[in-house]
Amino acid sequence: MDAVTGDTHLIRDEATLEALYGTASGGAIAKEVDYLHPHYRAMIAASPFMVLATAGPEGLDTSPRGDPAGFVHVVDDRTLLIPDRRGNNRIDSLRNIVRDPRVALLFLIPGVGETLRVNGTAVVSTDPALINRFEYRGTFPRSVIVVTADRVYFQCSKALVRSELWNAEKQIPRSALPSTGTILSDITGGTVGGVQYDREYPERLRTTIY
Repeated sequence: MDAVTGDTHLIRDEATLEALYGTASGGAIAKEVDYLHPHYRAMIAASPFMVLATAGPEGLDTSPRGDPAGFVHVVDDRTLLIPDRRGNNRIDSLRNIVRDPRVALLFLIPGVGETLRVNGTAVVSTDPALINRFEYRGTFPRSVIVVTADRVYFQCSKALVRSELWNAEKQIPRSALPSTGTILSDITGGTVGGVQYDREYPERLRTTIY
């Protein structure tokens, strides 16, 4: 840490932090509720992408989740259902949840600057009644993450405006970055990945996405 910033400039207590930033505006506090307000439900229904944050004994994890808009179901004022679609079977998020139920969700909506944040607790369920809610293209998730919300609020658009995330002119061609095959090959010394991995990836994605 000292190589980046001098120790005398580190903030180590809340009082110093609050003195630097001041008090949050009234709106920043008023927008937070402990339930899924109808307006917040509308944002969830419009979102095709969210990030799930979890914590476990080994540390923190964030996982992207995406499906057609409305893929996260609102059951009632405090309950959300998230299908655990086919992935790489690392199950980092699920492993964390069964050991530490705290979760945080961040919903993004294409073209909209505001995001929605949901904090709460979660459990992992294989209840057939829940699994069957998420049939898609003849497939079902292996489990469903059941979230109980206790803090819900929207985040203002400053970050997305500054980043121009939804500006199509700012999109970067995939070819501008190393391919997944190249990354795997370089990291593993050539034992995994490479040209063949990249060549087979489009078909592998098509056949294993659900």
